[in-house]
Amino acid sequence: MQIQLKAWGNSQGVRFSREFLASAGIKPDEVLNAEIQDGKIILSKTFQHRTLQERAAQFGGKLNLSEEIIWDDPQGNEVW
Repeated sequence: MQIQLKAWGNSQGVRFSREFLASAGIKPDEVLNAEIQDGKIILSKTFQHRTLQERAAQFGGKLNLSEEIIWDDPQGNEVW
């Protein structure tokens, strides 16, 4: 894919198509790291912590934090 630098205020900007960014797993307004290695510009996703709500969404909105789990029968002198 070839792209062209364009003036953007006092800077230069690059525009990527939605499909191109989606194939890299990048969403609009996402913050990226930019670095130069061997004369090449490398853009990479940053690590972002997810909120508790975002994590719960993966499990249908329920984390089951208070549910007791019994792994096995008592093995010694445990009192149940």
